[in-house]
Amino acid sequence: MDSTVATHYRTCPLCEATCGLEITVRDGAVQRIRGDRDDVFSHGFICPKGSTLKQLHEDPDRLRAPLVRRGEGFVEVSWDEAFAEIERRLMPLIAEHGANAVGVYLGNPNVHNLSGVFWIRPLLHALQTRNIFTASTVDQMPRHVSSGLMFGDPNAFVIPDLDRTNYLLMLGANPYESNGSLATAPDWPGRLEAIRARGGRIVVVDPRRTRTAEEADEHIPIRPGTDALLLCALANVIADEGLVDTGAAGEHLNGLDEALAVVAPYTPEAVEARTGVPAATIRRIARELAAADGAAVYGRVGVHTVPAGTVASWATDVLNTITGNLDRPGGAMWGHPPHARASSPTGGGRGYRIGRWTSRVGGLAEANGELPVAALAEEIETPGPGQIRALVTIGGNPVLSTPHSDRLDAALAGLDFMVSVDIYVNETTRHADVILPAPSPLEKSHYDAAFYNQSVRRVAKWSAPVMTPSQPSEHSVLARLASLIRGEGPNADPAVIDEELLGGILRGAVANEFSNVHGRDATELRSLVRGESATDRVVDALVRTGPDGDGFGDNPDGLTLERLQAHPHGIDLGPLVPRLPANLATTSGKVELAPAEIVDALPSVLAAIDSPADDQPGGESLRLIGRRHLRSNNSWMHNIEVLVKGKERCTLLIHPDDADARGLAGGDIAVVESRVGRVEAPIEISDEVMPGVVCLPHGWGHAAAGARMRVAAQRPGTNSNVLTDGSVLDPISGNATLNGIPVTVTRAGA
Repeated sequence: MDSTVATHYRTCPLCEATCGLEITVRDGAVQRIRGDRDDVFSHGFICPKGSTLKQLHEDPDRLRAPLVRRGEGFVEVSWDEAFAEIERRLMPLIAEHGANAVGVYLGNPNVHNLSGVFWIRPLLHALQTRNIFTASTVDQMPRHVSSGLMFGDPNAFVIPDLDRTNYLLMLGANPYESNGSLATAPDWPGRLEAIRARGGRIVVVDPRRTRTAEEADEHIPIRPGTDALLLCALANVIADEGLVDTGAAGEHLNGLDEALAVVAPYTPEAVEARTGVPAATIRRIARELAAADGAAVYGRVGVHTVPAGTVASWATDVLNTITGNLDRPGGAMWGHPPHARASSPTGGGRGYRIGRWTSRVGGLAEANGELPVAALAEEIETPGPGQIRALVTIGGNPVLSTPHSDRLDAALAGLDFMVSVDIYVNETTRHADVILPAPSPLEKSHYDAAFYNQSVRRVAKWSAPVMTPSQPSEHSVLARLASLIRGEGPNADPAVIDEELLGGILRGAVANEFSNVHGRDATELRSLVRGESATDRVVDALVRTGPDGDGFGDNPDGLTLERLQAHPHGIDLGPLVPRLPANLATTSGKVELAPAEIVDALPSVLAAIDSPADDQPGGESLRLIGRRHLRSNNSWMHNIEVLVKGKERCTLLIHPDDADARGLAGGDIAVVESRVGRVEAPIEISDEVMPGVVCLPHGWGHAAAGARMRVAAQRPGTNSNVLTDGSVLDPISGNATLNGIPVTVTRAGA
């Protein structure tokens, strides 16, 4: 029999880089995956993760049917049985204890697919709970909050214009390993090397000499958690030396004088001791930033996951502004996705608020519609009205990724009911009563609705499924769950919610006076929407009513789903363009450089950053930071053999001076203790980390009984979040502190 060979092109969904893949399928099985050399954005670049979609698709541990707990274990059941069990167990809890008796945890894989971006909304609307938690508060919530307060939109991240900048100051980021974050760009390494090739300069600020730092023009070590002090000092120098130049953005600013006044006390000399960065270096970097012909300041996870994360995020954009680089080609710009909603050319909107409600037990403030995930355990543990008795998790593993993990693990065991939408029985979902599996990434179409918002270039790509789905789509699972919660029973037709979503997009577009379909009939437009699946029809509606869309016939050359389908390597829409003031949603229609929520809190937040008295060889306390590896992103990737094989990666990096002071040798097992927990890990002595700093990777700890991840269990590693103190948060955004954790390190058995 002749074999059948087909080549498919799709976007990799495993991280934010959105690289194009060329996938060869022979007789229904993936034969090869490599980078798509004709992809308009990635041009053939691929990292080790992208080539493992075959292994993920074929992984025998990946769930393909619903599981229901029976006694101490799980049994496979039909979809109807699974939803009947959810109705039987969950609905009486809600009826008796109210909507807030249900908590929701959303993991970051949700932003990597359309179902997670759009179909979770009707589920949350149906639940009506305020107990919503996501991975954002162990990652980028400071960026959401500062962007919301400054620009009116919490997703309006300013991103470096990598392909045109001549000076990049990067803090707390390691894109050689992570492929970048909150700045979508395939081949970050190649783009960074291009900066240097055209005569530009890259400066990396990090407590560790990462691979990115090694490739930069300059690496500046800094004490963990002190980036906000450094950024304020840089702004101080620029203001004090008369170097402020706001450029074309100047007419769109409010609060410039107030912003400069609040950083006035933070001179280089005042912050030198606490940051570990020499005052002379701070002054030189400030002058270089101000003098550069196109510069960008970019901070990421190491800057955000500390108590001063929101202040640091704000100071990053203040620096971009006062050096004349905000909204400037080659500077720091805004993405403009092909599905962006039209807005007034003069800007303005409803603005952004935080603290609209607080958590029941700890009184922690809401931000971005969610509560700090550090509060989840206590909300489950603490009796009383509003206690979380049931939990819905979707695409996440908070037992490994959130603060004080042991405490959350124990709390989950005490729930009355738990339902998870996930592809694995992992350290979290092992506590569930019902698990609803999602399809393999190869079994669904793909469009990056989240990441095009922060893309360093304007592109549009849609990918068809590579494999015929073998189970219900993720969006239909979420829609059916939402229908059940709405009281429509376990067998409701998910297509009803599909149509509600699509109709809402179209009605919003025709009601928008700046839209290309303003005033049209939404019912007529619905008859013109194309797409085989509900997600594809949403893409068609979004891109046709977006800034480059065909407006359902008004612009024959505009984007449609059919046009995207005809261009499997993507469509290049060009470089970023200045967007002020149309992109501003503040009530003033201006950039608010001095939002009260930040500037009022800034003095106390920065005063709380402690001194480095103990951070020295022989000192009792060391500072723990995290690290990424190119072959790892989320914890489930540790169940892919090709990604975890080789040298042990879950090691504790420690500087030679600190190791000598403690009598530690390479290969010893270290006991690492914080205020809330204790773990053990093998020691790796390295001068990559500065003295006073130790480093563990995140996402490990695969030794839980009942989890079904056989490859991960063979290399369990250590869960660093056992050490994370859930009581130490960024007071403005509620983000957890995952870096700069005070720890002691001793040799096991000493």
